[in-house]
Amino acid sequence: MTRIAIIEDDQAISQMYRFKFESEGFEIEIADNGKLGLVLIEEYKPEVVLLDLMMPEMNGDEMLEKLRAKTELQEKVQVLCHDITVSRLNQEFDLIMSAMAMHHVKDTENMLNQFSKHLKQGGQIALADLDSEDGTFHKAGTEGVFHNGFDRKYFLELLNRHGFIDIKFSTALTVKADTGLYPVFLVVARKVAVTH
Repeated sequence: MTRIAIIEDDQAISQMYRFKFESEGFEIEIADNGKLGLVLIEEYKPEVVLLDLMMPEMNGDEMLEKLRAKTELQEKVQVLCHDITVSRLNQEFDLIMSAMAMHHVKDTENMLNQFSKHLKQGGQIALADLDSEDGTFHKAGTEGVFHNGFDRKYFLELLNRHGFIDIKFSTALTVKADTGLYPVFLVVARKVAVTH
């Protein structure tokens, strides 16, 4: 069974992914900051680490630097920081995840196209983001916000267009803020496996 460590300070997001991955047969452990994440990785020895970059006590970048500095992890820690919407990696993945980041990507269709191109045949996506909202989730004028959430029907059409099947939406959580309630969807899907 594949062991996954989730290092994420937002409990709603980490629990959402725990539920999904455990239902698919993965073994999950969670830490809510970088310091605890280092201890978790040392003791749990996961095959995959999902890491939030913006966390208290020790952020994701600081944690990665500490991991890369460990002699026993040389050649085992691979860090990718690359804009796949601009240029493709020479690599394919079994799983691509995104949590609350897609509404910050200008060209959603290109992003989903690139996700499809970067997945192995039969690979999966697990994407969480805002349902369509009235524009009050972020403060007015917040830089880098290109979408006020997403309409699920439209998002389903985009996923179909880029070769995804077994598409399932669920409401992962609802964010409570001073400006209102904001449902967050989780969509999981699989890339069509080509048979010869």
